[in-house]
Amino acid sequence: MSTPSITIPEDDLRWNLPARGPVGMYCLIAAETAIFTIFVVAYIFYIGKSLTGPQPHDVLHAPIFLTICLLSSSLTIHIAARLLRTGRVASFALWWFLTFVLGAIFLAGTFREWRHLILDEGLTIQTNLFGTTYYSLVGLHAFHVTVGLLALAAVSLFTLFGYLKQEHAERVEVLSMYWHFVDVVWVVVFTVVYIIGR
Repeated sequence: MSTPSITIPEDDLRWNLPARGPVGMYCLIAAETAIFTIFVVAYIFYIGKSLTGPQPHDVLHAPIFLTICLLSSSLTIHIAARLLRTGRVASFALWWFLTFVLGAIFLAGTFREWRHLILDEGLTIQTNLFGTTYYSLVGLHAFHVTVGLLALAAVSLFTLFGYLKQEHAERVEVLSMYWHFVDVVWVVVFTVVYIIGR
């Protein structure tokens, strides 16, 4: 008695490469995670080693409102990406713009804090080890928020002029991955600078 042979369609045997967008973003996030890890470790290593003031407990106040704004933007960008996936471009534009606004509030608040620290408290990047590591770490994060805001603004402009369609949902989701990364990094930075470091 012969065993029946099973034929598998050739399409099922072919291995498909993963999409370049998500893979590229995962690689970028991995590289950026390594950079942030170095800055975080440096900040923790130098806590309490400044020979002159001011010290973190003297001048830092936890930016609770700004943190809520930034973390909320992860929810709004997630909602926006899902709306575009279903073809609701107008609703997408609203939630996407709200993400931009929340990120802009966070960045403006960061600059306001720096202005206070520099002008009122006399803490600059050259003042002491605390100033150097603080501005380096928080500044690195602020730079990434700025890059994200520029990308968000570009997508908003494309949407406004009618260039963004449902078929671009995957690209938008790749960009949202970057924004989620920026938010997750802030949780680490906030914990290290405003909780552990004080």
